[in-house]
Amino acid sequence: MFKCCLQVLLTITSIFCFTSANSSPSGSWQPLVNQPNFVSYDLTDPNNPVSATGGANMPLLMTDGGVLVQNIGTWATSEIWKLTPDKFGSYVNGTWSQLASLPYTPYSPGSAVLADGRVIVTGGEYTDWDFKFTLTNQCAIFNPVKNIWTAFSGPPFFCDLYYPRTIFAPNPIGDSATVILEDGTFMLEDKMSTQAALLDLKTLTWRPTGAATKAPYWNDEEGLTLLPNGKVLTVNCYTQCFFMPEMYPYPDKLTHSQIYNPKTGKWKNAGSTIHSLTDIATNEMGPAILRPNGTVFAMGASGNSSIYNYRKKKWSLGPILPLGPGNEGQLGCQDAPGALLTNGNVLFAASPINPPFSPPAHFFVFDGQKFFEQPTIPNAQTPNPSSGIPDAAFNISLLLLPTGQVLAVDGSNDVEIYTSDDMSYNSKWIPVISDCPKTVKPNSTYKIKGIRFNGMSQACAFGDELQCATNYPLVRITNKKSGHVFYCRTHDHSFMGVASNKEVFTYFDVPSNIEIGKSELEVVANGIPSKPISIRVKDK
Repeated sequence: MFKCCLQVLLTITSIFCFTSANSSPSGSWQPLVNQPNFVSYDLTDPNNPVSATGGANMPLLMTDGGVLVQNIGTWATSEIWKLTPDKFGSYVNGTWSQLASLPYTPYSPGSAVLADGRVIVTGGEYTDWDFKFTLTNQCAIFNPVKNIWTAFSGPPFFCDLYYPRTIFAPNPIGDSATVILEDGTFMLEDKMSTQAALLDLKTLTWRPTGAATKAPYWNDEEGLTLLPNGKVLTVNCYTQCFFMPEMYPYPDKLTHSQIYNPKTGKWKNAGSTIHSLTDIATNEMGPAILRPNGTVFAMGASGNSSIYNYRKKKWSLGPILPLGPGNEGQLGCQDAPGALLTNGNVLFAASPINPPFSPPAHFFVFDGQKFFEQPTIPNAQTPNPSSGIPDAAFNISLLLLPTGQVLAVDGSNDVEIYTSDDMSYNSKWIPVISDCPKTVKPNSTYKIKGIRFNGMSQACAFGDELQCATNYPLVRITNKKSGHVFYCRTHDHSFMGVASNKEVFTYFDVPSNIEIGKSELEVVANGIPSKPISIRVKDK
C-alpha cells in the first residue's frame, strides 16, 4: 500500500547469502543477451520532456510464446513491449519489439491472459507518468492479432467502504486481485470492500458476485488461488482494521481464510491458517501457489507460511523464513512474487520487513518442507537504476516460461532468467495430446484435444495485483531438420481449470514464417511439454 512512498526513505543494507552444508535445490540467474533499452519521460513540460531509465514490469506470457511487459522505470509509461524467443526457442537470446500502447498508464493493476488469447489489464493503484494515487477504475483489453487495445470501465457498482477514498476514487478498482475461473470467466475484486465482479467478455459489462457471503474483511491486498475443484482460495488481510480500527478492531488472531464457489457465487469459511500470514504494519500478503500435490503454499508478509490441503480442506503450518544477515532482521513477503518450478518446488522472493518493504531482496526455493536460499539478481545487491536503491521483493515479478525457466523483471532494463538445476517433472503432470492434425499449413487454424492442457496450477502469483498465471496451453512446433522452434498462437481454450484429467481442446494458428517439412508438435503448460507428435508442415 505504502511501498512507493517508503522506498525513498530506505537505505542500502548489507548483503549476505545464506549457505547450507547439505545438498539443496539450487539454480542460477542469467541476464538476457539483448536487454531492453527502455526510456521513460518526465512529462512536466510536454514540449521538453526529460528522459530517464525505463524498465520492464507486469510480465504476461502470451499464447504465441512471447512475453508482454509494460515499460515502467523512473517514471511510468503506457508503452507495451514484447520479448520473442530466438529461432531455437531461447528467451535468453530473445529480441524485443514494441506493441500498441495502453490507453492509460497504470501501475500495479490487475492483469491476465484470457481464454480467447487476449490480454486484460484492470485498474491500478497508481496512474500516469508520475504515479498519482488514484485507484483508477480504467480497464483495457488487448487484441494481439490486430495489435489494438480497447478501453472500458470497471464495475460501476464498486464502492469503497473507506470514506476518504470515495471522494477522489468513485467506483475504484486500484490494485485488486483477479482470477480466471475454470469456465474462462474473469473475476475481479474491489479493493476496499467485500465486493467482486464477473466480466462478460462479449459486452464488456460486469455483474456482482459474492459480496453478501464474504466475511467482513475487505478484499484489499489478498490474492486469489484457483483450486483443482474449480473453487478459489483466499487469505484475508484485515486492512479494514488498519484503516477503520474504531469500526473494525483487529481480532486476536489474523488467520482467516475463505473459498469462493463459482457455481453458487458464494464464499465459505476455509478455516484458520494457524500462522498469521498478514501483519498489522502493512496488511500485505505474499504469493499463494498451488503445487502439483494438491497443496497451496501460502507465504506471509510476516515471514510465516502455511499450507492448505484442498482435498482434506485443512491448513497446516509451513516453515518460517530466517532472519536476514547483519541488521536486516526478519524476512517476509510484503507483496512478493512466486513461481512454480517444473519439479513442483516454488521459487519466491522475500525482503526484510522492518521497516516495511526494505531491500535487499532474497530468493528462496520451497521444496515442500524447507526453504533453500538461492542466488539473487544484481539489482537486489546494488541500486536499481530506476529507484536508486536495491530491490525489495515487491519490485520483482516472476513469470514461468514455456522452457521451464523463470523470468524476473524489476522495473529496470535488467531482465534475468532463473534456471533450476533440476528441470525434471512427474509423468502425471505432462500434457497428453489425444487428437491433433498430422499435417498443417502456414496461416491456418487447427483444433487440438487432450488432457492437462492447463497444467497443474496457475503457477505464478504476486500477493494481490500483477498476477501472471500460465494455466493455458501453448503449441510449439520444431522443425526436425533445422531445429528451429515456432510457437503457434493458441486461443479459445475450452477450459481454464487446473490439475484436471478431463479432455479439453484449444485452437492454434500456424505462423506464416514456419518452415516446411517434417516437424514435431508439443503442447506446453506450466513449462512442461507433452510427448512430441510427428507432423508435417506443408506449403500452401
